[in-house]
Amino acid sequence: MVTLNSTLLEEVKMKDIYPLELIRNIGIMAHIDAGKTTTTERILFYTGKIYRMGEVHEGTATMDWMDQEKERGVTITAAATTCFWKEHRINIIDTPGHVDFTAEVERSLRVLDGAIAIFCGVGGVEPQSETVWHQADKYQVPRIAFINKMDRVGADYFATIDEMKEKLDAQPLVLQLPLGEGENFRGMIDLVRMKAILYEKDELGQEFEVRELTPEERREAEKWQEKLIEQLGEIEEEILEKYLEGEEISPELMEKAIRKATLEKFWVPVLCGSALKNKGIQPLLDAIVKFLPSPMDIPPIKGIHPKTGEEIERKPSVSAPFSALAFKISTDPFVGRLTYARIYSGKIKPGEKVFNATRGKEERISKILLLHANKKEERRQGHAGEIVGLIGLKETFTGDTLCDRSHPIILEKPRFPEPVVSLAIEPRNKDEAEKLTVALRKLEEEDPTFKVKYDPETGQTLLSGMGELHLEVLATRLIREFKVQARLGKPQVSYREAIRKEVVQEGKFIRQTGGRGHYGHVVLKLEPSEDKEFEFINEIKGGVIPSQYIPAVEKGVKEALETGVLAGYPVIRIKVHLIDGSYHEVDSSDLAFYTAASIAVREGLKKAEPYLLEPIMRLEVVIPEEYLGQVLGDLNARNGEIEEIKHRGKTTIIIAYVPLREMFGYATILRSLTQGRGSYVMEFSKFMEVPEELAKKLMEEY
Repeated sequence: MVTLNSTLLEEVKMKDIYPLELIRNIGIMAHIDAGKTTTTERILFYTGKIYRMGEVHEGTATMDWMDQEKERGVTITAAATTCFWKEHRINIIDTPGHVDFTAEVERSLRVLDGAIAIFCGVGGVEPQSETVWHQADKYQVPRIAFINKMDRVGADYFATIDEMKEKLDAQPLVLQLPLGEGENFRGMIDLVRMKAILYEKDELGQEFEVRELTPEERREAEKWQEKLIEQLGEIEEEILEKYLEGEEISPELMEKAIRKATLEKFWVPVLCGSALKNKGIQPLLDAIVKFLPSPMDIPPIKGIHPKTGEEIERKPSVSAPFSALAFKISTDPFVGRLTYARIYSGKIKPGEKVFNATRGKEERISKILLLHANKKEERRQGHAGEIVGLIGLKETFTGDTLCDRSHPIILEKPRFPEPVVSLAIEPRNKDEAEKLTVALRKLEEEDPTFKVKYDPETGQTLLSGMGELHLEVLATRLIREFKVQARLGKPQVSYREAIRKEVVQEGKFIRQTGGRGHYGHVVLKLEPSEDKEFEFINEIKGGVIPSQYIPAVEKGVKEALETGVLAGYPVIRIKVHLIDGSYHEVDSSDLAFYTAASIAVREGLKKAEPYLLEPIMRLEVVIPEEYLGQVLGDLNARNGEIEEIKHRGKTTIIIAYVPLREMFGYATILRSLTQGRGSYVMEFSKFMEVPEELAKKLMEEY
């Protein structure tokens, strides 16, 4: 491992460069209220980034800088920061835990090299923990688990580890054992070095004692260390040999094997502590730099050439051609439009031009910023392995690839779920209408799960998002940040439409005017899809439609599917094949083929036996067991399907699937049923066909 002496370290910081081996790009992810932001706050304190620890419950946490985050006590937007620990530079993104803001987690994991998954020692593996874990699986992000809140009554370290195996299909590598539990939690046993780490010297946790184990502690620790060595022996031959021959295995050899297991097999080192009580953060920082990957440990990023479609890759090197992924756009009151980007290769300086390969446009970077929550620090350059803020990019959006024009590449975009809740909004007067349009456009640029749609038939503007809280936060931002006065309707379910049978439909758009006419002719096959929301398949052979018109056909298909024929909702679970058509050498145009495709889709949908779908939510309700009867009765009345009821101590957990239309205002009802002691989380699960009576009602209203 590369190390730097302090003089060289200062020189490196001054030159705005940093050895890639010493960089860690990590995310902090978990269920809501598991302690992500509190843990980040402690990391910043112990690394010297801040000099006073803020608290989420007091509204003083550094990373929860938005007014609404301070008021609500939840993280809403992913915040980035940078700190240094033992000569390593750690770039951190603190992500939200609430399911309504899952897009923030998705786009962060797309650009991160490693992650810390935080679990509540009392709650164990909670629903959003599962969601973010599977998001990390999708992007193959190595991670460390930190079991937090070990100072709380009812905390169970080993039960949480068992749940990790059962619910997440994880392979935990237990590196620590807790010393004491509940209020008596005072530290942990390090199973690699076989030492006790005690936090009893000062309340801020800056000083801790490392001592030898007592005979009783050693007996328990040896059992767990043997399990750890057996696991590591599976991937490190030297450990297996020494173990079988009864030789001592050094901590350095074990750490080498733990790193290998984490990076190659995605096994998960497990540590414990209490962020709120300032215990266990320094060993967590040590684990970050020892076990999580640097940009050099990640395979070269792959993408495609925008013109040829061939697969190409970029190595994480400053000397390689420049490539970066824009993963977030935000509107900053001081610097304007800010683009968050992960640089995968090469380097860039302020004033230089970059090529947006996704949109085929060139843009100029005016400033490069190092981010610390809502504070910014100007940089002289950005290079491979870094997460930076870029100023000056006017036409770059979430998921766009920035690169060197002479070496173009398009990297894979993060994918986002479709919104399921809508509400109508209208400006209070004409003066507010323009302000509203500008504000909504900015919010839509920032948040890929927020959609704005204008309904010409009703004259309404519809906002769609991931849940009531999501839309509530955006509405508050409109009023506070953008000073827009508008009337909001009640939240409505965002239904979908689908088809039952396959149809072949012709679409023609032929117009002859005085000059050049319009000629577009397509034949489409529409069929139900089991596995994809939408797929467009070009089956044209022999040039019956020239290739330059195919994108216009696809665009016409996509836009026609945004408004179904039954009740005006988007059409999903559909494959559209372009199977035939014709063109005119003079009169054909993109517009003509776009229109022909739209006509074919609209007519085809009517014949394909369309039906309506509604979102079904997975609900996890946590209540004291004495309220079980009332809560179950209420869920049954809401057409809920109870999947499981389980008990953890004196707490009962109900898992149910309930139509979203039945869930508006549920927070108030649950508080009333449980005297304020119940809580719940809800996330989108699937779309199912709506009951016949509701379908009739929706169609009549349309």
